[in-house]
Amino acid sequence: MPEVKIFSGSNTQDLAYNIATAYGQELGKLTISKFSDGELSPSFNESVRGCNVFLIQSTNPSADNLLELCLMIDAAKRASAYKVCAVIPYFGYARQDRKDRPRVSIAAKLIANILTSAGADRIMTCDLHAGQIQGFFDIPLDHLNGSAIFVPYLQSLDLGDLIFASPDVGGVGRARAYAKYFNADMVVCDKHRKRANEVASMQVIGDVEGKDVVLVDDLVDTAGTICKAAQIILDKGANSVRAISTHGVLSGKAYENIDNSVLSELVITDTIPLRHESSKLKILSVAELFAKAIRAVTGNQSISALFIQ
Repeated sequence: MPEVKIFSGSNTQDLAYNIATAYGQELGKLTISKFSDGELSPSFNESVRGCNVFLIQSTNPSADNLLELCLMIDAAKRASAYKVCAVIPYFGYARQDRKDRPRVSIAAKLIANILTSAGADRIMTCDLHAGQIQGFFDIPLDHLNGSAIFVPYLQSLDLGDLIFASPDVGGVGRARAYAKYFNADMVVCDKHRKRANEVASMQVIGDVEGKDVVLVDDLVDTAGTICKAAQIILDKGANSVRAISTHGVLSGKAYENIDNSVLSELVITDTIPLRHESSKLKILSVAELFAKAIRAVTGNQSISALFIQ
């Protein structure tokens, strides 16, 4: 069996270290050099010839993170790696997965093409914004699910009258999956946007009075939607409101919005490094989940056991 080597890009070093540790080995030696104009130049400081190479890098903006990953893939292929797997805990540009208005890019498809052209043999990621993005790739893609992280945590809270909520119509499937597992009810927040990152209006469909509500989303960007949904749900008589979200993008005034919100807590994972701290943020790690997936892939085993059905 080819030797496994795990390397980290500059954007996800802490998570990559934890994944490698959970897998049972050290991170490989890799140098990311920069020219004075900002041009990137990655180089492997050890042989990867004939190895199964796993390159860990979330591709949240800036675009340097994506380009750095592509250059790492290219360098590994040119160094005669046996297989190169791009481990992308957070897959950026996934919100642009269709033409929702005239004359726009389907960026998620473009990114899939770029990664494939760079030489990736496999993609491993977690909680894509839209599951159908898997179909944009013509190479194997392992799509891990954050529920394996969140379900044990929610069980540990032992909430009395639990109910799940989706902050928008598009996330109903995610909320329904949790509601089905916990044998609980769910409600939906119907929102209308004027433009990206700005909610014009919102209403709750369903009864939340006296309930402990858990909002379920795949990512939190400015936190405007999740905080507004929490306020409306609490105004409707809920006992408490907390949110779970795999990817903490947390841009703009996100930290201010969260700190000033009625949320009991926002539970996210470490797929994206945090810029600041907040007393309302609870961070869970996906390192063990990715380590198990790497072990299954390299051992030609199914990853189905990593999913909570």
